[in-house]
Amino acid sequence: MRDFWEEEPCGSEHAGAPEGSPEFFAEVERTRNELDPYITRFANFEGAKEKRFLEIGVGLGTDFIRFVRAGAIATGVDLTEHAVQLVRRRLELEGLQGEVVVADAETLPFEDGSFDRIYSWGVLHHTPDTGRAVREAIRVTKPGGQVCVMLYARHSWVAYGMWVRHALLAGKPFRSLAAVLSAHMESEGSKGYTKREMRELFSGLERLRIDKVRTSYDDQIAGPLARMTGNLLGWNLVARGQKPVG
Repeated sequence: MRDFWEEEPCGSEHAGAPEGSPEFFAEVERTRNELDPYITRFANFEGAKEKRFLEIGVGLGTDFIRFVRAGAIATGVDLTEHAVQLVRRRLELEGLQGEVVVADAETLPFEDGSFDRIYSWGVLHHTPDTGRAVREAIRVTKPGGQVCVMLYARHSWVAYGMWVRHALLAGKPFRSLAAVLSAHMESEGSKGYTKREMRELFSGLERLRIDKVRTSYDDQIAGPLARMTGNLLGWNLVARGQKPVG
């Protein structure tokens, strides 16, 4: 998994400009905003102002930089040195302050209750022990602090499209959605979840809300069908909640 993302940080495929240049980051940010405009609603960038904030899995820093611009006291971690160096470069280009370090989501190098807000978008379904990574995220959240995590949805148009290609058309109709995602969705071992499984993963939070979101990737797979079913078969599952105070 580390080798996969070290070679090509998430989102870099959307840019043709030289890596690390202002034009490179501008292309990545523009494409992400076009493909995933709903992120703003869940991330609540402005709400992080003057909050101690942690993003787990910064990638190319497109969300991270928006939290920093909004005034967050921001720390970011990523499994790969490649991503960390690029995000540090991005901060330097914009004259912004933020700490970015290499770290494993399953063993975060922070004390209990270090952050007011935790954010991770499309990352923890790749780590071998997602449950452990979620528990780590909650551990480093302050009592009363907020957690927002997006994981892939197993029952979605994206997953169904992959199943048609890699199971049905490959002559393996009994192959499960989970097996297809594990073998063919980005890095090996990727997972998709149901709403029930998400509630179990994030049961350590209060005021827990799980939202399923239709994405542009669902629209690419199913077109009008995806629009008809709305969020019911969306590719993103977003968990939001608060760490108990007592």
